[in-house]
Amino acid sequence: QLQASGGGLVQAGGSVTLSCSASGLTFSNYAMGWFRQAPGKEREFVAAIRERGGTTRYADSVKGRFTVSRDNAKNTVYLQMNSLKPEETAVYYCAAGARMILSSLVSSRQYEHWGQGTLVTVSS
Repeated sequence: QLQASGGGLVQAGGSVTLSCSASGLTFSNYAMGWFRQAPGKEREFVAAIRERGGTTRYADSVKGRFTVSRDNAKNTVYLQMNSLKPEETAVYYCAAGARMILSSLVSSRQYEHWGQGTLVTVSS
């Protein structure tokens, strides 16, 4: 089970850190991804981090502003989001996938477990 939290209302240019805690799985065996879905749009990849945290991937649109990290001792993955834009208003989801190759980190279909999502609203 994955539980995402940390969403809320933030002004454009502001920052938010999302957390996703995992239970019922061996967290360190899973790559973790963050995806988002804006109203009326498809779910899109945001960021991902490999099992040990040594490799990360980002969508081009968030590079340099978002940072994904994990604490395997706490079974938690984080997404720090800076310089947020109104168009980044969305429900943000965390996901877990096992035995994923590097190229598959960006694909939502490769993840086995999903959290319920947390809404981030960026006001202009």
